Amino acid sequence: MRLLQISPLKQLLTHSRFLLTLRSEQGKYHSLILFRLSLDNATADTPSKMLEKAANRQIYVMESTCPHLGADMSHAEIEEYEESTVAVCPWHRYDFDLRTGKSETGLRTCTYSVEVKLEDETEKVYIETPSDGTNWRLIELRPVSEEFADPPPAPSQPIVQVNPVILSEPTEPVVPLTDAPRTLMQWAVLILNTAHPTLKVLRTRHAVQLFRTGQLDSIGHKSSTAPRPPDVPPREDSYLQNTVNPGKMKGRKNLAVMLHALANIEQWAIDLAWDIMARFGPSHPDLPPAFFSDFTKMALDESKHFSLLTSRLSATSPSTPYGTMPVHASLWESATITSHSLRSRLAIIHLVHEARGLDVNPGTIERFRRAGDTGSVSVMEIIHADEVTHVTSGHRWFTWLCERQGGLDPVATFREEVRKGWRGNVKGPFNIDDREKAGLTPAFYEHLTGEMDEEEMREKIGGVAGVEDLNLAEPMAKVSIKYDA
Repeated sequence: MRLLQISPLKQLLTHSRFLLTLRSEQGKYHSLILFRLSLDNATADTPSKMLEKAANRQIYVMESTCPHLGADMSHAEIEEYEESTVAVCPWHRYDFDLRTGKSETGLRTCTYSVEVKLEDETEKVYIETPSDGTNWRLIELRPVSEEFADPPPAPSQPIVQVNPVILSEPTEPVVPLTDAPRTLMQWAVLILNTAHPTLKVLRTRHAVQLFRTGQLDSIGHKSSTAPRPPDVPPREDSYLQNTVNPGKMKGRKNLAVMLHALANIEQWAIDLAWDIMARFGPSHPDLPPAFFSDFTKMALDESKHFSLLTSRLSATSPSTPYGTMPVHASLWESATITSHSLRSRLAIIHLVHEARGLDVNPGTIERFRRAGDTGSVSVMEIIHADEVTHVTSGHRWFTWLCERQGGLDPVATFREEVRKGWRGNVKGPFNIDDREKAGLTPAFYEHLTGEMDEEEMREKIGGVAGVEDLNLAEPMAKVSIKYDA
């Protein structure tokens, strides 16, 4: 049995559930869920060593999706019996023994042995690796959510969440009073059609929670009546009035401008996460539930990023809340250009745009650090860590799609998508370490060039409804937002 070290034990004592993503040297992915059960009879006086010893015996790891219909198991109920402890699927109540993976229904999920070893006076947690690959690597380890903090939040206190700070409060309820969405596709299209940023964030949180806890009728992507997403997500009038060509923002050097620009990118990123599900789900009925689990998590991350950045903007420049400064919509240009192809969308948005974020984020963090803005440094470090996992998801599903489409070579196929759907060179310097962690070897991005000319770009986006409001059809300049150290 081959083992993989995942974490010092102490780092797993903050929460009771963690998401893990593993990748093999062959490029295979496994998404796992780690359950750490608490000691029922523990008290405030229980010695810490006894608590840790108890934790050693009650760490379980299994596949993160139910083998029945692929439900996300991160919010499974845990039920304890005399001789076993089971995780109960939130969709159809299938139960799986945390040790053996067996279910009374006859199904079985993969479980992985866990060992805690004392090394250099530190207890470290190892897990058994999957059998369908070699040289497995831990790509992601993060708590499922603050719902599973240990100790948990007091019942009288809601889970702390940062809300975006903007000009106005939403006037609509989170759940529409009539024709409330009942599928994930319906929620995706509703959120895409939500212009108010705060309401977009609140609806994202609500929809993801419904999906994870099995409170939706279905994903809905296989339905012939799945709703169609908008060509361009609407924005409030105040936003549209401030939308300019990116060239007009070149050289802006104010801290507030920088935070505002980053928040604008994250608002579009929320829409991109929902759009890839709503736009391509119905045309790809073979997409497994894990695809939607990855991209709902991404939507939730982007909403968190938007909220953190608008809160920092409010704290550092109260007179200029989100929506009061010029913004651009160049990110949606690429969404429009790739609206015809899931493979193209994954390549351009997630393996070019988001991968470029991995390259520039460290420099942005350093500018904030030099300015003494520790709050923004902390926010950007959270965002950067999450973005590595987003590029990982892009790589995972791009390679999955290549395999489904006849065993295409992922590197050659990616470079061809960039040639057709990108303009100019993709230049360094590159964040080699984080790109490699996300699955992008140098063969993906070295000497990478797009050959789409401006006329072709105009042709692809010029006929899209709503595009004129966002200045997408204007010549696009490089955006270079600088910060005075």
